[in-house]
Amino acid sequence: MSDPSTRPVLVTGATGFTGNHLVRALAKAGLPVRAIVRATSRATGLPPGVDVRQVDLTNPAAVAQAVEGTGIIFHLAAAFREAAHRDQGYWEINVGATRNLLEAAARQGVERFVHCSTVGVLGHIDQPPADETTPYSPGDIYQRTKCEGEMLALGYARERGLAVSVARPTAIYGPGDTRLLKMFRMIANGTFVMLGLGEIYYHMVYVDDLVEGLRLMAVHPEAVGEVFILGGEGYYPLTAIAGMIAQNLGVRRPRLRLPAWPFQLAGSLCERICVPLGVEPPIYRRRVDFFTKSRAFSIAKAKQLLGYRPLVGLEAGLRKTVAWYRSNGHLALAASLATIV
Repeated sequence: MSDPSTRPVLVTGATGFTGNHLVRALAKAGLPVRAIVRATSRATGLPPGVDVRQVDLTNPAAVAQAVEGTGIIFHLAAAFREAAHRDQGYWEINVGATRNLLEAAARQGVERFVHCSTVGVLGHIDQPPADETTPYSPGDIYQRTKCEGEMLALGYARERGLAVSVARPTAIYGPGDTRLLKMFRMIANGTFVMLGLGEIYYHMVYVDDLVEGLRLMAVHPEAVGEVFILGGEGYYPLTAIAGMIAQNLGVRRPRLRLPAWPFQLAGSLCERICVPLGVEPPIYRRRVDFFTKSRAFSIAKAKQLLGYRPLVGLEAGLRKTVAWYRSNGHLALAASLATIV
């Protein structure tokens, strides 16, 4: 970073799980941070001194103004899977907003554009581990739009000379995460059901390790024009991960298993009926896919070119996550139910 004390670092999606951790790490390092949020009311958890701006990323003029004067951009904002999102909503954020940011960055000569994609653009991994050369195989509208956003970013690197780097995080977890909370609660309560055999692989990355990988991508000369999978040191069968969570919670390992196909059928039917009505389905097909689609990846490229080294092993990371859930009251009910059971 050239003269980072005077050129702010811009972070989109700053109030999200990863964005919040990234902003805190940048601020702690003494860097001026410009946080882009959907609503300033959600920015109360950001550290003092951060320049918080409410920006509509689908508005090119507003984006250009937000980018003005910044040196490095971390683009983390995305439309995730929610019933309220129509297909067009995914395109507007995951592709359209990305295009607006890339265009503003190219016109204003930012030093580095770190685009956060997802390993989901590769879909199910038939022959693990996958790496950055594995062909795209997105499976749903979220993955398809993230795939197009990634390709768009790489196109700006090739055709416009923008210093782009693309990150593909594996499953992100750690203190502050609530997306995996339901799984932790069900294991704690003894109600977790394994669909299928539980032998598929799942690859996780502790949020602090991911933040360090993103930082390396923003400063390392080898990162320009490249894609990097950022994950933990290893991947594990889903049964092993559930067992580690149970051990950290001090409860029995999940034992109940059911075939996955009836739930896949039910999930597909529920989505067809509920999503067009804007109603959250009681079960999603993608949530069943969690048990049936293998996700295992190589982080060799990031280690070799960037010096990326995940420091938090899965057992230690799960222990820290459980401690955070408990200290914030997220597992209070689960703990009491587990005692009764």
